[in-house]
Amino acid sequence: MGATVLSNPVGATVAGNAKKRIVLVGTGVRGTSFWGRNLVEKYGDILEFVGMCDINVGRLEYAKEYMGIDCPVYTDFDKMMEEQKPEMVIVTTMDSTHHEFIIKGLEYGVDVLTEKPLTTDEVKAQAIIDAERKSGKKVIVGFNYRYGTLASAIKEQLAKKPTGEITSVDFHWYLNTYHGASYFRRWHGERDKSGTLLVHKATHHFDLLNWLIDSDPVEVEAYGDLEHYGKNNKFRGANCRSCAYTDKCQYYYDITKNEHYMKLYVANEKYDGYIRDNCLWRDEVDIYDKMAVQIKYANNVQVSYSLTTYSPYEGWRIAFNGTNGRLESWLDLPWRRDDKINQAGLHAAEMNQKDEGTIEYDEIFWMENFAKEHEIIKVRASKGGHGGGDTRLQDKIFKNPDMEDPYKHAAGSRDGVMAAIIGIAARKSIEEKRPVKIEELIDIKPHPTRGV
Repeated sequence: MGATVLSNPVGATVAGNAKKRIVLVGTGVRGTSFWGRNLVEKYGDILEFVGMCDINVGRLEYAKEYMGIDCPVYTDFDKMMEEQKPEMVIVTTMDSTHHEFIIKGLEYGVDVLTEKPLTTDEVKAQAIIDAERKSGKKVIVGFNYRYGTLASAIKEQLAKKPTGEITSVDFHWYLNTYHGASYFRRWHGERDKSGTLLVHKATHHFDLLNWLIDSDPVEVEAYGDLEHYGKNNKFRGANCRSCAYTDKCQYYYDITKNEHYMKLYVANEKYDGYIRDNCLWRDEVDIYDKMAVQIKYANNVQVSYSLTTYSPYEGWRIAFNGTNGRLESWLDLPWRRDDKINQAGLHAAEMNQKDEGTIEYDEIFWMENFAKEHEIIKVRASKGGHGGGDTRLQDKIFKNPDMEDPYKHAAGSRDGVMAAIIGIAARKSIEEKRPVKIEELIDIKPHPTRGV
């Protein structure tokens, strides 16, 4: 199966002076904000929501108010599709159910835009591949990190081959004690729902690797454990609101201070039982909180990746080792930044689509082998949603799908599969204590070069 090219999902409709008919399934914070109100405010002249679906009727009604729309709402996805006949489905449900709505959308003859990760295991991934092949329609994956100014600048530098041929990559991601902990409070902390953070969170990172290295993974070996959150604490409560240990728990989270979350989640707990401020020490947490992954690519590049979920700061660093030198970069590392970073507010600002102002520049380090001097390349960057990537991603999909894209930022189903499958293989490697080959899991043959 070749890479799915982002077609013109809006342009044809706009040419006929009609708005694109869109439905949304899944009305959590990501659906109602990034793929909801944000689209209404920015692209309301070219698209309209003609239906929304969720198992929680209370969240559906609040979603309409929050997004500023008035459309029919459904708890039955098939009924919505049959009655509204949309042109695009946006999927922002729990990760483990993405495949259900992606496949149904394709079977209804509709293009599908899905939040990452594409899915959570190899069986569902293959089912999506097969459904897209059969339908002739397209799956678009919302990989916003590719569009960030820093990621784009790294891609541009690598295209010049300053390092010679890339031989290995070091990539380390640090979630702070605010953002990292949040996953363990939510459904993401349970592997049957999220596939673990190797799938839910690291899919972003593995997609960046695939895109920057410009090759497909062939084999994965990984280690992981749960030794900080979950059962690894002497006390626990039902949830933060009712906890008797708020005075001694450094991870105490007061959801009552967030009016939006109170209306979206707390007010609607009675409909589906979902608790947004669950105790992160609860026994049901069964994902890893530390992960290390080794990846071998079809072009013989080797990657060492790690994910930490309780770091004092939020950020990442990546380095490309090559035959001629080394290129590396980093984001939000406090000792490389002059301005003070609000660690508690970093993730919230991105989820709620708030622009936290402009960073003067990010940095890319380059040094040639045997050279006495190094070079720092400065990259102007916005702190708005994922390094400015959120806006560029949505502009590409909805506003200007035919815009020039020389570095192939647009991501389709093949990209989604190859990113998720690394995390799926890593989880399988940890569980079975062995290296896992990608061709064991799906029928896509890895290619040494994917093409710039």
